[in-house]
Amino acid sequence: MPQPYPECASLRYERPADRVLRIVMSRGKMNAMDFELHHALTTIWQAIEDDDTVSVAILTGEGRAFSAGGDFDLERKLVEEFDWRARMWKDGRNLVRNLIHFSKPLISAINGPAAGGGLAAALLADISIAARSAKLVDGHVRLGVAAGDHAAIIWPLLCGMAKAKYHLLSGEPLNGEQAERIGLVSLCVDDDRLQQCAVDTAIRLTQGSPSALRWTKLSMNNWLQMAWPIFENSLALEILGFSGPDVVEGLKAYEERRPPRFDPHSPV
Repeated sequence: MPQPYPECASLRYERPADRVLRIVMSRGKMNAMDFELHHALTTIWQAIEDDDTVSVAILTGEGRAFSAGGDFDLERKLVEEFDWRARMWKDGRNLVRNLIHFSKPLISAINGPAAGGGLAAALLADISIAARSAKLVDGHVRLGVAAGDHAAIIWPLLCGMAKAKYHLLSGEPLNGEQAERIGLVSLCVDDDRLQQCAVDTAIRLTQGSPSALRWTKLSMNNWLQMAWPIFENSLALEILGFSGPDVVEGLKAYEERRPPRFDPHSPV
């Protein structure tokens, strides 16, 4: 494996076909993200960009989950410490920016629950393939913070404002078929076909013109560049929310396995 790739115990690199790199999130805990995994997923793209043995990348999760969002130990740090909020603001911003500027085709193979930073990478991929049993959910509002890590920049472009607002404000999850039906993902396939479908798609892309593929992607991603100020605002408001009272109640409700009881008399 050409180096340097980020050293992270929760990432594994595989070569399922010639010129195809598969990145596997492998952390246990439903592949929930601690800062190390989040940061590795932020920084890996330039290394792949510089690897001339790779034409197409696939991102997936090990086991029965793609990535179930942020590790709750990390969420507590965001509530308790300004330094962690600043650090995650920077990392979340760089994750989206680096994915937008990554020139090689990226395929996400969404094999189970996908939330938080994992969902951000899944939906910012150029081609997103979901298993029928996949569960895509942006649960920020249920936690008590704004949907900021990717949703505002990409959901309205993928599925339209009406569906985006419905799912982002309600926190209602979608399975693979529902996500495909509203245009949130590119394809939905049977669970046992997911990984092979991703590899077959990647192989087809390796046979195309690299310049044509990358320049088409660059042109299409200008839609995301135009929406960058929207993303900046949403991410800042999410981080601001981690200093407020609602997220404290949201975390407590999650730990106690009950619905959150937010104060309806918000000063916002």
